Amino acid sequence: MIRALLEVYSDYLIIPSSQTTATGLSKVLGGQTSPDKITRFLSQEDWTSQDLWEFVKPALRQCESDDGVLVVDDSIEGKPHSKENEMICWHYDHSVSRNVKGVNMVNLLYSSKGVNLPVSFEIIKKTGTCIDKKTGREKRASPVTKNEIFRDFISQSVSNNIKFKYVISDRWFSSKENMVDIKIKHQKDFVLPVKSNRTLALSVENKDKGNFISIESLRLEAGSTSDVYLRGLDFPVRLIKQVFTNKDGSCGELLLVSSDRELSFDEIATIYQKRWKVEEFYKSVKSNASFAKSPARTVRTQGNHCFAAIYAFVKLEKLRIKTGLNHFAIKRQIYIEALKIEYDNLEKMGGTQN
Repeated sequence: MIRALLEVYSDYLIIPSSQTTATGLSKVLGGQTSPDKITRFLSQEDWTSQDLWEFVKPALRQCESDDGVLVVDDSIEGKPHSKENEMICWHYDHSVSRNVKGVNMVNLLYSSKGVNLPVSFEIIKKTGTCIDKKTGREKRASPVTKNEIFRDFISQSVSNNIKFKYVISDRWFSSKENMVDIKIKHQKDFVLPVKSNRTLALSVENKDKGNFISIESLRLEAGSTSDVYLRGLDFPVRLIKQVFTNKDGSCGELLLVSSDRELSFDEIATIYQKRWKVEEFYKSVKSNASFAKSPARTVRTQGNHCFAAIYAFVKLEKLRIKTGLNHFAIKRQIYIEALKIEYDNLEKMGGTQN
């Protein structure tokens, strides 16, 4: 019964353009399922990454390849008017450099053969407290860090025998601990961005002597590669610098390192471009799968609604492969078909007669 209701509920999340509610779904089902039953269904148990994996596994096995890529990223969905709890609370958003009240979720996306599937997720829940070093005040805190979640995601993927070659993310997850975990523990490779103030040695001899310099002091040429030792790593990485023009006309730089030193400049840049697939995931799950459109009030029902929205994204991705339409076009087609039905109903009621 739980699985059957999840299928119905996740389908429902794709349809509306406004708030999704238990009452709304009950009406769509013609009253055959009561709002209370739908609410109880959302409240029964916590749905986790393990549940998501069971749903995604068949589709992933059809598209996976040895050159598959794992993309890790986090996103905050603002919920400024919702009541604060351990899930909907204040999180630092590095994209806007300030604290934001909302839901903070870390996701792992698998990309292979043009298919993009979420395989793991973790909603940050600040169940503990700590003292803010800047203000001296007590604040909510999570018992697990995002970097620990990152490493758990990679371990889960290896345990699930997912075929992949590279791990990519943004700079938030480019710590030496994560690099060592990927390369040494799991024998996989990464393409990760780094800050210009990271220090490195130009040779193993300089590394052993502790002669490190900052990346920004190097004269890196765009289009070239340089093999270096980042501080804290015992293995060399390939460093490149991308130069690009921002929308405002200013010049930007992106420093990337890869543990695969067989890659050329263009290959490293091309692999890292796949990181934007996770941005497309966030955009679709929020716009097309009603991620933020639930009035659920408890931590469990709020979390399970988020899970159902991620599952709805999986359904949209399957439809994209089947139809060749992107998620937004699929949603638009559903809306047009719904309008046709409403128009026919109006005509049958005599509403279009003069």
